[in-house]
Amino acid sequence: MAAQTVFSTERLRRARFAVAAVFCVHGAVTGSFATRIPWIQDHAGVSAGQLGLALAFPAIGASLAMPVAGAISHRFGARTALRGLLTLWTLSLILPSLAPNVYGLCAALFVYGATAGMSDVAMNALGVETENRLGRSIMSSLHGMWSAGALIGSAAGTVAAHLGGDARLHHLIAALVLTATGLVCCQGVLDLQSAPEEEAPPRFSLPPKSALVIGAIGFCGVFAEGASLDWSAVYLKDELGTSAGLAAASTTAFALTMAVARLVGDRVVDRFGAVRTVRVGGVAATLGGLLVVFASHAALALAGFGLIGLGVAVVVPLAFAAAGRSGPNPSQAIAGVATITYTSGLIAPSAIGGIADATSLVFSFGLVTLLAFGLVLGAGVLRPGGRSTAGAAKAGPSGGVR
Repeated sequence: MAAQTVFSTERLRRARFAVAAVFCVHGAVTGSFATRIPWIQDHAGVSAGQLGLALAFPAIGASLAMPVAGAISHRFGARTALRGLLTLWTLSLILPSLAPNVYGLCAALFVYGATAGMSDVAMNALGVETENRLGRSIMSSLHGMWSAGALIGSAAGTVAAHLGGDARLHHLIAALVLTATGLVCCQGVLDLQSAPEEEAPPRFSLPPKSALVIGAIGFCGVFAEGASLDWSAVYLKDELGTSAGLAAASTTAFALTMAVARLVGDRVVDRFGAVRTVRVGGVAATLGGLLVVFASHAALALAGFGLIGLGVAVVVPLAFAAAGRSGPNPSQAIAGVATITYTSGLIAPSAIGGIADATSLVFSFGLVTLLAFGLVLGAGVLRPGGRSTAGAAKAGPSGGVR
């Protein structure tokens, strides 16, 4: 548990904006990288299959490195740890575009993923602490800011790609700008230190049981998210015979509904609680999945993907928030949930493709619909100690992790 320090309301508000900016910077790195993948593929001279293999390495690196973030935060304090880990993450953007071949690309993406995962855990842990001390939900909007950052980074990358810019120069400039921005933002976050009597978390450990249970909900949400994001356009084109432009619109509809829902989700969580919010979201995502599966027209499928995005938008933020309150080591629990969700995001696209090859893409989205219904059945795990997540955030005068 972090040492309890009382902060003024104004200080907490500034900390909220600062950590939101950190989430935005983190997302901008991802958006900057994603738009230049074709350039990186050509520069490294890798085939589509080799690229697919290399793109698995960020998740591998993140999964292995995330448990270390708790030990780093314990030793150096939350602000210093976040400052260092975020800097490593923003600077790692430079590495993939320098890779000369598939081996170099795999190594670069492993480092890229490891720094992404550790900074992800550190900023989510600080977000949970800030939420607790404010006494109201902010995690959904923080993840909304991550989505906004990803959009900003991808927009800049799209412009650079359209102009035919060298990704090495583009990523060098982006990394320097985002590093400087991140360092400024980190100055405003809460400077939390571990209590003197608190035992340091292990550098590597299995996720606690609480994280496994909460992570199962995150798994369902992220699987539906990853499947829809990567396969919605293919679904409309192959199953419903739409044009490429209309098919691409399904991805846009999904991403926009997710971003908007995350930005406004905190108000919903504060009013109705985490459990009810996720249950209703699960119902929306399930209905969306059914629309996709039984759609005879593109408009129905578009509406279905939009409902899936709306329904799963707040699942991961609330899973992180619940993990941060589930035990004495919030960073360890968050790392456990993050590992499970990263794994889900890694396997979802390939699992959908494998099932589609064996059966059909319609059947694949039947599985997505079942997992969405799992949110309805399992939302109760987000109520630690018999309380809703939002209620837990309001309990206690100091607002620390409980």
